[in-house]
Amino acid sequence: MSITDFFSSFFPTVHAEEEKAAEEAEAPQAEAKEEAAEEEEEEPEDIHPAIRDECRESSKCKESAKHFSHCTSKVEAGEGFKGEDCVEELFHMMHCVDGCAAPKLFAKLK
Repeated sequence: MSITDFFSSFFPTVHAEEEKAAEEAEAPQAEAKEEAAEEEEEEPEDIHPAIRDECRESSKCKESAKHFSHCTSKVEAGEGFKGEDCVEELFHMMHCVDGCAAPKLFAKLK
């Protein structure tokens, strides 16, 4: 037994004519899979950004949003101290917004 016989016992021998027939048989199946994938790709619109915007404008979070916008305008104008950023104000505002938006979002997801 030669080494080629040994390996050919594990792997089938394929000829060029058979490849064309196999490709032609797979083409309609591939097209059907692509069409099914296109139909599944349609997702509903995400309502979370709209809810977060509503909460940012609500009376509950308006104060923290005002502090954040004041801080960003001050830093962009160069009036703040060196290296100042508005991360703390952002965290306070997002904590308030997320706390307001979470119950509304989960109520709509049910």
